[in-house]
Amino acid sequence: MSTSILLFTFLQTLANRDAEFTLAINSFHCGYLDNFMMMYSGRFIWIPVYLGLIVIMFRNFPPKPVFICLLFSILLITLCDQTASTILRPMFSRLRPANPDNPISPYIHIVDGYRGGHYGFPSAHSANCWGALFFFFFVFRRRILSLTLVMWAFLMCWSRIYLGVHYLGDIMCGLLVGLFCASVDYYIFQLLLHQTANQLKPNAHSCKLYSPCLICGIETAMLLIIAIFTRFSF
Repeated sequence: MSTSILLFTFLQTLANRDAEFTLAINSFHCGYLDNFMMMYSGRFIWIPVYLGLIVIMFRNFPPKPVFICLLFSILLITLCDQTASTILRPMFSRLRPANPDNPISPYIHIVDGYRGGHYGFPSAHSANCWGALFFFFFVFRRRILSLTLVMWAFLMCWSRIYLGVHYLGDIMCGLLVGLFCASVDYYIFQLLLHQTANQLKPNAHSCKLYSPCLICGIETAMLLIIAIFTRFSF
């Protein structure tokens, strides 16, 4: 009985700190950040970066390993998204901070009426971002690309907390889901297609994959500028 009480107390304390952290980030808002975070959080705003990575892969690697890598990438994102959204969310049923049924929702700053779905644990955005990051790190082992993806994923997750649609705990568990799914996906990729996987790893004559990093930086800079002048509704 005492163990159950201690566990309940620990979880309650953890949930309280999680809510406090979320409220602290959400309260640090202004019109400019509202615009920027709303745009940055969009699922389709980063299509140019994805396309840039695909183009540079086809330009620097044989078509077969690229196609197979893209196939495993699609499988990974599907696995991350479905694990987070379809399997785990209904199981835990944790309301998003901005959900009207959540007791802390009156204290959440809502941006353009955006509250997300009903449940938010774990974050599918986080699972997808970190899953892609870990998979591409395992496959390519490029330092600049990995650092760029880390900054991109970190800011993406920060934007979700800023918008009040996720707790920090949602984000952290999404990261773990992404890491697990990416590890399984890459293990199968490496196990079944060892030679194909090795063709994508760096060697003395391999490319640096700078273009996707440059596109990501340019697009982020554009969003920072656009946020000054425009208010978007999503």
